[in-house]
Amino acid sequence: MIRRAKEKDIYKIGDLLSQVDLVHHNGRPDIFKIGRKYSDEELKELLEDEKRPILVAVDENDEVMGYCFCIYQQHFDNSVLTDIKTLYIDDLCVDEKLRGKHIGRELYEAAVKLAKDNACYNLTLNVWSCNPSAMRFYEACGLIPQKVGMELIL
Repeated sequence: MIRRAKEKDIYKIGDLLSQVDLVHHNGRPDIFKIGRKYSDEELKELLEDEKRPILVAVDENDEVMGYCFCIYQQHFDNSVLTDIKTLYIDDLCVDEKLRGKHIGRELYEAAVKLAKDNACYNLTLNVWSCNPSAMRFYEACGLIPQKVGMELIL
């Protein structure tokens, strides 16, 4: 089942955030510290922010198995960008012990439904090139590159 995250889910969401951070740190230790993207206090604030919905996949005991952090984005009166409404997936993670059970796909599909239900034009996300399994997952979901970030390490 997919539902909106609740305060009681913060501990497990924090654990999953640590799993994601470790993947990024292992892939790019020059950029990513070991830690968590959001503190418990920040998570409490996010849970109340209607512009940043957090979806969770839960098992039959209502225990969190994965999450999808979303952000509604829109650029009004921008000199270059149109006013389209976008649902941006800021982070999607399934517990490493539960991967391969299509939980990530369910979370992704729930985000697509959320975007459609809220009259979004598109759904976007970023994937770090040091995370090829995430790239394959999103490509299997039908996403295509919108832009490419490039760097030169000096």
